[in-house]
Amino acid sequence: MSRALDSMPMHIVVCIKQVPDSAQIRVHPVTNTIMRQGVPAIINPYDLFALEQALRIKDSADARVTVLSMGPFQAEEALKKCLSYGADDAILVTDKSFAGADTLATTYALAAAIRQLDRQHPVDIVFTGKQTIDGDTAQVGPGIAVRLGWQLLTYVSRLREFDAAAKTITVERRAEGGVQVLESRLPCVITMLEDTNEMRFADMAGMFRAERYEVPRWDRSAAGIEDVSRIGLKGSPTVVAQVFAPKPKDVRAVTIEGETPRDKADRLLDRLFADNPALEATLLDHLETVETAK
Repeated sequence: MSRALDSMPMHIVVCIKQVPDSAQIRVHPVTNTIMRQGVPAIINPYDLFALEQALRIKDSADARVTVLSMGPFQAEEALKKCLSYGADDAILVTDKSFAGADTLATTYALAAAIRQLDRQHPVDIVFTGKQTIDGDTAQVGPGIAVRLGWQLLTYVSRLREFDAAAKTITVERRAEGGVQVLESRLPCVITMLEDTNEMRFADMAGMFRAERYEVPRWDRSAAGIEDVSRIGLKGSPTVVAQVFAPKPKDVRAVTIEGETPRDKADRLLDRLFADNPALEATLLDHLETVETAK
């Protein structure tokens, strides 16, 4: 892909998804898919952290922000909401052939659309939320990066430095046991963590502009997709065997009485051994193994 000329503003793409309100989700009893009809839709909360970060870059540099979403026509409402916050453009990738897409097929379609945007105005950064509340797979951001062949920075909690001229970015990402500081060249894909910023309020001018904005709808041809076997249900190898809510455990708290802490500890052990007959023998075997090793 050709990269942006120095005279051109940065181009940041934010992938967002309109999702059903998780408090009112229902699951189809036969297909085991989420039933979206009649359920209020919202912007995926994690994607708002990605959008705000993109807008903060726009505030401090010469940049253009495009929001991109794959979904039904109703997703235009979410895109217009993003425009009211300050995004410059919006694209809705929508086609009946996308129905039933899993994360593999979704990333294929979104990556194709991003390539189309890159041809129009070279893309420097793609932002996504760390995951969506309806799938919770955290696979879309990494999948887009792999398909585009771009650097991937996941679970980013803070942008430390950004050099538009040198096309480099330094970020902090949360990892097990601490925080990693990573520097990457652009273009790259960044997935943002929650609570990394606070979404701004839309102003009146932004809301009026969003209301008047006609969101372009890209079907599979406009998105540059030629191989229909890799989108929608045909391109989705994921099989949902069963969806169910965890059964609540019928266990009540037990109060352990005793005159001293030692009395309470002894009675607690008695209760544990009574409820788990094999536990005492297992612990004794373990202690014997430890002593023998010494």
